[in-house]
Amino acid sequence: MAAWVPSDALGRRLLCGTEYGTVRYVGSVPPTAGIWLGVEWDDPQRGKHDGTYEGTQYFKCRHPKGGSFIRPNKANFGVDFLTAVKDRYALNDERDVQHGTENTLVFGKKTVEFVGMDSIAEQQSQLNQLVDISVRECAVSHAGQKEEISRTCANIRHINLSKNLISSWETVTAIASQVQNLETLNISENKMKFPSTSTSVSGAFSKLRILALNQTEITWAEVLLCAPGWPALEELYLTSNNITVLERPDNVLQTLKLLDLSDNQLLDGNQLHLIAHLPRLEQLILRNTGISSIHFPDAGFGCKTKMFPSLKRLAINDNKISQWSSINELDKLPSLRSLQCHNNPFMDTEKNPETLRQLIIAKISQLEVLNKSEILPAERKGAELDYRKIFGNDWLAAGGNWNPEKNKPSEEFLAAHPRYPSLCLTLTIKCPENPEQKPVEKKLPESMTIQRVKGLLYRLLKIPGSELKLSYESSKLEGKEVELDNDLKPLQFYSIENGDCVLVRW
Repeated sequence: MAAWVPSDALGRRLLCGTEYGTVRYVGSVPPTAGIWLGVEWDDPQRGKHDGTYEGTQYFKCRHPKGGSFIRPNKANFGVDFLTAVKDRYALNDERDVQHGTENTLVFGKKTVEFVGMDSIAEQQSQLNQLVDISVRECAVSHAGQKEEISRTCANIRHINLSKNLISSWETVTAIASQVQNLETLNISENKMKFPSTSTSVSGAFSKLRILALNQTEITWAEVLLCAPGWPALEELYLTSNNITVLERPDNVLQTLKLLDLSDNQLLDGNQLHLIAHLPRLEQLILRNTGISSIHFPDAGFGCKTKMFPSLKRLAINDNKISQWSSINELDKLPSLRSLQCHNNPFMDTEKNPETLRQLIIAKISQLEVLNKSEILPAERKGAELDYRKIFGNDWLAAGGNWNPEKNKPSEEFLAAHPRYPSLCLTLTIKCPENPEQKPVEKKLPESMTIQRVKGLLYRLLKIPGSELKLSYESSKLEGKEVELDNDLKPLQFYSIENGDCVLVRW
């Protein structure tokens, strides 16, 4: 008796033993009798040829050893969603109880704890009580009979459908449309066909917040075609998809808070400009994306970019960033608080890991966490002080001067150290004995001695430094004055901070 072949077998996903593949040909292969399936295997070493047999090309493969022919009876075309759920949760009478193996879901590098499967199997014998469902590697290939899922599993909110036999996005929609409150969906490791033109928007994903599409071969263009159907999406995982080019999302993905594009080889850092205006994007994960530079051309030194307005957390580890200028650019991001940047060539320019960390901290003003380690205020203060010390001579050589009127560092220095000027203290200078003298704001380096400050005041007030008595009011010590009584000590000796007020008497 001839083995059954589905009428839509061409393009379908199948399992043969433990090997996954896609049907590329259905028909005869002379001189042998009967029907064969030409299969392109996911593992390029699994096959014997590229779809050409005895000089005739029956189908095409991406790899020279990616294909082979199998008889239909060797092919497992999978089961419907509900059958897989019943099997998985031991709700099919003839099955042995099997549970307790899948307690977490991984999206990108983020692990989401799901209800322990032991407790589900023990306490929730009824399908309609299931909230979190994992049918990973259960050979799911289709939705099953219409409305069957919605009748049977009314309370599902989270589904893990990763590594199954789903061949098209339509199948995903057919399952999701029967799950009224679907919030989390993982369909990673399913190689499927996505829409190539815009389709009518169904309400299937109206409440979806988290979507994982890792290793699905989806392109960015296909993401944008599907995205109108994801009106509430907050987290999108797209790792390992051969995405090389991005394009601007137009009225889609506007609710997105997290985007993971890791392990895609983006052509260059300018691709990021195309997704830079997602208004709510707080976390961007770009591990191993091949980018070699980051640049925000809309903002000059010391200014904030309009790009990525909400971005708080950025991961750029395992890339090809070789210039410190890219780290300088990150200071332009108005909301950036956390950075991961391990394994980039620019980090090899500094032998001492502690110095390296200090340089990054000093260059990015609002950073609170670096490579998963919190930056405490004392560490930031020390990093910025050391930064001024390390590059103080370069600043002077480039035209920097303690005297604000003569301070004109070169463009080259400012390009290499855009934060250097802002690392100087901003102090208000008041003369309590001369109320007519308006308070003056001055930017002064912490390393400036009291003697030099008096020299500066002589130019302002025309009163010799020897006659001046200085003190300061700290924002921390309200109503308390501290005398600046040692001419040879620098401002930092007295723990003067930004915004403090220097009082001048004579």
